[in-house]
Amino acid sequence: MIGLLQRVSQGRVVIEGECVGEIARGLVVLIGVQRADDEARAERLLERLLGYRVFPDETGRMNLNLRDIEGGLLLVPQFTLAADTRKGTRAGFSSAADPMLGERLFGYLVSRAKQQYQTVACGVFGADMQVSLSNDGPVTFWLES
Repeated sequence: MIGLLQRVSQGRVVIEGECVGEIARGLVVLIGVQRADDEARAERLLERLLGYRVFPDETGRMNLNLRDIEGGLLLVPQFTLAADTRKGTRAGFSSAADPMLGERLFGYLVSRAKQQYQTVACGVFGADMQVSLSNDGPVTFWLES
């Protein structure tokens, strides 16, 4: 499972003109699900997302995690993260999970996040979404579980 984590001052997801998820300071995480992924990998990714130290402490060093700052977590499904771009000029998606598995595991990740953390918002699997954010730093990390 892939998580493209972005430290943000704000983020939101809009579908057909309606805001379906929004956070203030925190993390916007684009989620890619691969064929070999399962619940254990989703759990490990969530553990890393909640504990990854990307926020500055009083000295300006990235020593604080999402829990420390009580920030928001916005999870957005993004099928294209699982693309194979190693050759040619068109991405291949043979390593991406099929839509049923992808939707199930994304739903599982969101459900577990809401059980473990107070401020969680999300996009909608398979929807045409407009995602906006203000990347703070910019700070962006690619995490895999």
